Amino acid sequence: MDLKSEVGGRVVLSELDAGAHFNKNDVLVQIDTSDLELEIERIESDYLAAKDRIEVGSSIELDLASAQESLEISRRLMRSGNLSEAEFRKQERSVQQIEQKLKLEEVNNRQLLATFENTLAQKRRQLAKMRITAPFECVVSEVYARPGDLIGANSPIALLISTSRTVEARISEENFSNLALGQTASVRFLGYGNDQYNAKVSKILPAADPETLRYIVHLEVNIDPVKLVPGLTGEVSIITAERNGTTLIHRRALIGDKVMVVNDGTIEVRTVDVGYESLNEVEILEGIEPGELVVTEELDLFRNGDRVNPVERK
Repeated sequence: MDLKSEVGGRVVLSELDAGAHFNKNDVLVQIDTSDLELEIERIESDYLAAKDRIEVGSSIELDLASAQESLEISRRLMRSGNLSEAEFRKQERSVQQIEQKLKLEEVNNRQLLATFENTLAQKRRQLAKMRITAPFECVVSEVYARPGDLIGANSPIALLISTSRTVEARISEENFSNLALGQTASVRFLGYGNDQYNAKVSKILPAADPETLRYIVHLEVNIDPVKLVPGLTGEVSIITAERNGTTLIHRRALIGDKVMVVNDGTIEVRTVDVGYESLNEVEILEGIEPGELVVTEELDLFRNGDRVNPVERK
């Protein structure tokens, strides 16, 4: 994957070097944080000042206290007949307006503090993003940015190759329904000739690849991870069912549904009924009896009825 920075800035520190190995969360690149740290310091100062002002108290609270005292005096005057009810109601509405103003101020103060806290959280998150770490255990393949370079957001910094490996098998639709987790398999990689490696089905993805219309299966392969070069291809044989006591021949002996059988030193081409198939062997349900010899090499050189001197291979 391409290593990218979510934020832009100048690279002040880089541990990146082609071929270097890193563990997950190792620091790879540090972007200059000076301007951002100054901004965070200013916001923190404003935030503390706002909290101090709120703790001092509101002048509206004093106005409300005075208005409530006056209202209480007016209530007594109204009851004694020295103040009209209309004048008292006017003073009562005035107190209600002051109470409403105080509540609005409290809402605005809470919103102000919440805005400061949210802004600080965003800036600190941005600060953390300027310290770029390894997303997984990896080896650096290419480096695109060095200390002193000015990079933009989402610009590639380096190319990383994971040290972990995933082996994918692409299975046709007709074979997919028989798969299950834990099934044993055998894998042959084209880069390593006929060597076969034991494997096990570790994950079955539920959807087919839209381009190939094949289902993807992940395999745990018993092989040195160093050998699993990215992009390596090969073949896999997954055991979905087993049968005992069957007739098996080498896959090279099968030509479509035909097999060349050696009968008393003479080639006899037979049509066979094929059962299970693996990377190297084929099950024959009908057409060959156990112990009969079949041709497995240079099949194009023989015809039905040819005389041969067979050499049996184990």
